[in-house]
Amino acid sequence: MKLRNLILPICFATQAFVATAQEKAPENWFNLDKEADKVQGVSTERAYSELLKGKMYKSVLVAVIDSGIDEEHEDLQSVMWKNPGEIAGNGIDDDKNGYIDDIYGWNFIGGKDGKNVGADTYEVTRMYKHLKAKAKLSKDEKVLFEKVKKEYEAKISGAKTNLERYQSIDKAIDILAKATGKKDFNAEDLAKLKSEDKNTKAALQVVGPILERSGMNGAALKGQLVGALNHFKGNVEHSFNLDFDPRKTIVKDDYENAKETVYGNNDVTGPDAGHGTHVAGIIGADRTNELGMKGVADHVRIMSVRAVPDGDERDKDVANAIRYAVDNGAKVINMSFGKAYAYNKKVVDKAVRYAEKKGVLLVHAAGNSHLDTDVEKNYPNKFKKDVVTTKPSYSNWIEVGALSWKGGADAPATFSNYGAMNVDVFAPGVDIYSTIPGSEYDSFNGTSMASPVVAGIAALVWSYYPELSVKEIHQIITESAVKVEGKVKTPGDASKMVEFSALCNTAGVANAYKAIQLAEKMSKK
Repeated sequence: MKLRNLILPICFATQAFVATAQEKAPENWFNLDKEADKVQGVSTERAYSELLKGKMYKSVLVAVIDSGIDEEHEDLQSVMWKNPGEIAGNGIDDDKNGYIDDIYGWNFIGGKDGKNVGADTYEVTRMYKHLKAKAKLSKDEKVLFEKVKKEYEAKISGAKTNLERYQSIDKAIDILAKATGKKDFNAEDLAKLKSEDKNTKAALQVVGPILERSGMNGAALKGQLVGALNHFKGNVEHSFNLDFDPRKTIVKDDYENAKETVYGNNDVTGPDAGHGTHVAGIIGADRTNELGMKGVADHVRIMSVRAVPDGDERDKDVANAIRYAVDNGAKVINMSFGKAYAYNKKVVDKAVRYAEKKGVLLVHAAGNSHLDTDVEKNYPNKFKKDVVTTKPSYSNWIEVGALSWKGGADAPATFSNYGAMNVDVFAPGVDIYSTIPGSEYDSFNGTSMASPVVAGIAALVWSYYPELSVKEIHQIITESAVKVEGKVKTPGDASKMVEFSALCNTAGVANAYKAIQLAEKMSKK
């Protein structure tokens, strides 16, 4: 599942939606410096101005496994990877890698006919359906089934209830707009409204308290409802729908055959490339064109590997995406996705090990459920036996939590997952301004945004110090993290104050300036 933080209005009939204003984040804050700019970014601009002028470099290929990338974006088209072994549009696998016309990368959730998977189910839905259909379950499977069943039934019930609630509010707004004769009616208009119609009276009871407490008008409230309605409608119709399976009709692969690697199509944009395009911009949006924004790394090429739908990614696709990226030259792979269950963890583990042997760094977003992932399961992960320990199974994996620009006790993003052992570093992940499709820009929240900041730092270091190994790049990023002093609020529980070491094993925030300094020392050795 794409890990951008989703914020929905909570406005049940007996509650008011309260719009909370917050101070605006400094522009380009994730690239700024704590000392010079008074905000804890990763000191990218300082690194360029003080440490990298005149230094030789080598371009680094970064693969973005995500929902797709708008390769024609004004701030990305100059940094997109173009497969040198392929001739565009000739329908021939010119470089003999098994993938026809893979100019910018590959799409593992598409069909040979050019169609693409947009929405898909969550893994809990697929696991429930799979286990429920089995004639006989092992002891472990029975335990898993009971857990999955309980969660699935609670999720689908909650989605249906929330959809009905939001639909009732939306309908009530329409009734009151007609009764008042204006779409932007406010609490005062409703107080003056006299009606004996039972539907109008019911609508007043639903919407009146919301407008009175929030200060919004009917039109504004209706606009706020759109995201929630779409979200819960998607939950009911797709995410938790046992009968929904776009894989069968679109991709048409043998899903149970994890060894199958060649399927999909070359459409690396897909139907919704917002998330992936935003991630790509953070890593390497053109720093020289004076457009939009500046990515972290200046000498990169971005490869798009589409494997993440609107729903949970599938392990087979993730494994193949990693292998594709490695085999086609990527040195860094960003993975801003995750889920609570794994269908085939072994196939992903093999791909991670393959990347490790080939010297490729994997950077993964910790997730947005404000959970302690030392305790709660989160996939994919860096532990082969699925047990979190102080020593991970792979040396090429960096797990990233999200940082707020506010600092102090509010430094951790309120939504970020964390883990004293599982999470390695934090990085900016709140109000991150970056590229979105159509040569546009927007600010997103999420560990999805923090992960590419670290992937960008890794690419930046590697471009100027190409002789370093993947283990050394991992060591540089973790050891150069800037420690966060003082206690902070635990994500999800503001009343619980902890040391930053309780949130990640470095107790710090990734920093490009410090990483370059450490890389220089290690390079000389």
